[in-house]
Amino acid sequence: MNVGLYFDLRNPPEWAMNPSRVYGFTLEMCEEADRLGVDSLWFSEHHLFEDGYLTQPLTFAAAAAARTRAARLGTAVVIAPFHQPVRLAEEAAVVDLISGGRLDLGLGAGYRVPEFQLYDVDMSARYTSTDNMARELRRIWSEGRLTPAPAQQRIPIWLGYGGPKGARRAGVLGEGLLSIELELLEPYRQGLAESGHGPTHERMAGGVNGWVTDDPERDWPVVAKHLRYQLDSYRRYMVEGTDRPIPRPVDPDLIRQRGKTFLNPFFYGTAEHVAARIREQYGNTPVETLFLWASIAGMSEAMMAQHVQTVCTKLAPLLRT
Repeated sequence: MNVGLYFDLRNPPEWAMNPSRVYGFTLEMCEEADRLGVDSLWFSEHHLFEDGYLTQPLTFAAAAAARTRAARLGTAVVIAPFHQPVRLAEEAAVVDLISGGRLDLGLGAGYRVPEFQLYDVDMSARYTSTDNMARELRRIWSEGRLTPAPAQQRIPIWLGYGGPKGARRAGVLGEGLLSIELELLEPYRQGLAESGHGPTHERMAGGVNGWVTDDPERDWPVVAKHLRYQLDSYRRYMVEGTDRPIPRPVDPDLIRQRGKTFLNPFFYGTAEHVAARIREQYGNTPVETLFLWASIAGMSEAMMAQHVQTVCTKLAPLLRT
C-alpha cells in the first residue's frame, strides 16, 4: 500500500500566519516528504473559505513538481464543474511535463452552494458534468491535437465520488475511484463489469482522517483543538447556502474514543497502532494508495514537520510491507 500526504493550506484566523509563509513552508514540506520517500502528495480545491483554503490545486502542484523528484502529485480534488475541458487538459499536461510524468488527476463534483454561485454553474448537473469531464479529457488527450502532450501516455484519472451511484459510474468509465469507503467497492466493481473491465482495472485511493505521533497523550490536547476546528468548519460549510441547520460542534474526545468522525474512520496513535488499524480496515481491498493530512488546519510548522517525518519514516514502511 502506497502512502501519501494531503495539503489544503488552511490558515484559520485563530492561528493566522502570513499566507506567503504558509505557501512557502508547505512547499518545503513537499520537498522534505519527497526526500524522505513519500509515495505521493495530494492537493485540494475549495473556494470562499474563511481560512484561505487552497483554490487552485494544479497551480500548486506545478510548484511542487519543480521542488520534487519522485513523489506522484495528485489532486483530491479538482472540482470538475468549475473547469473548461480544454483548459484543464492543457493545465494537467503542463504539470505532468514539469513533473516528468507524475500527475494523478482527481476529479470531484463539488457540494457547496456558494462555490457554484461564485462560478455561476448549475449545481443540479454537477455529477453529469464530472462524468463528462473525464470523458472529454480522455478524448482531448487521445486526439493529440493539443500541444504539448502530457508526459504520460495515459494520465491516471480518479473520480472522487462518495456514493454508490457515483462509484458505479467511475467503474463504467474505467477510471480509478478516489474513495476508500468499503461500501463503494461492490458498486464500483459492478460498473467495471458493465463496461467490460476486469478485476485488473480495480483502482482505489483516498484520504484517511488521522494523526500519527510517537506520544499520543502528549500531542492530543493540540491535535484535538485543531481537529475540532477542521471538522466543525467542514460541517458548517456543508450546509452554507441551504436551509439546513448548522450541525452541533464535534467532540474530539468522543471521536478519538470511537475511532470515527461523522463520516469516516479516524486513526490516532503511534505508527504501529495506526498501521495495524489501517491494515485491518483496508488490507483485503484493492486500495493502492491512501493519504493522510500533513497538518490539521492551523497547526504550527513544528508539528507539521514532525508529522511529515513520522508518516514518511515510520508509518509508510509498515504499510508497504
